[in-house]
Amino acid sequence: MSVQPTLPSQVVSAPALPSAKGGSTTTTSSTSSASLASNFQTFLTLLTTQLQNQNPLDPLDTNQFTQQLVQFAQVEQQLKQNDQLAALIAIQKTTQATQALNFVGSKVVVDGTTTALDRGSATWSLTSPKNVSATVNVINKVGQTVYTGNFNLNAGKHEFVWDGKGNDGVQWPDGEYKIQIVAKDAAGQSTVVESDSQGVVDSVDLTANPPLLTIGTQTFTVDQIKRIVKGNSV
Repeated sequence: MSVQPTLPSQVVSAPALPSAKGGSTTTTSSTSSASLASNFQTFLTLLTTQLQNQNPLDPLDTNQFTQQLVQFAQVEQQLKQNDQLAALIAIQKTTQATQALNFVGSKVVVDGTTTALDRGSATWSLTSPKNVSATVNVINKVGQTVYTGNFNLNAGKHEFVWDGKGNDGVQWPDGEYKIQIVAKDAAGQSTVVESDSQGVVDSVDLTANPPLLTIGTQTFTVDQIKRIVKGNSV
């Protein structure tokens, strides 16, 4: 009568999945995959040996081995999916970095009412839903109104450029300034005029995730960019 080999204890339980946290996911996954492949092959060898040497009068219960085989297959599939997911994330980061670098040197329109006065020029993009009479206020970082002007705006998009001079002709220093608009239509009804800031992308921080675009003293992500401005058009 043949002797029935016994499965070693280390292959009875499926190995744990690698942690998804931290920067060593790829290394841990690769190590676990190699360990799993070795254990899986050993398991198959022992299972085959047992089936070949089982007692015909007292056949082995293969249900347990089949369940373990399924567990190993599921874990192996999960590890492969983890590797593929890590590869996709790496590709996505590379794509984001490439996309962000393309904005360097470009004049863009981004969300927000605050923009930078740089070398005596600050630009906002205004969008009016109808013809309005508008009062435009420019406010500095401490909340002081440094410029006020009245304008007639037709429905559509407009570019408002401030030269950095107050109503008294004094030149204000470079820095961040906020625009505030109070508008009314022909019937005297208050109308909301949307404003966005404009500026040139000076640099990109690729160490941030996602990459950050620097415009003056402010930073923005790529998804905050509404459009790229060519020349003086909006």
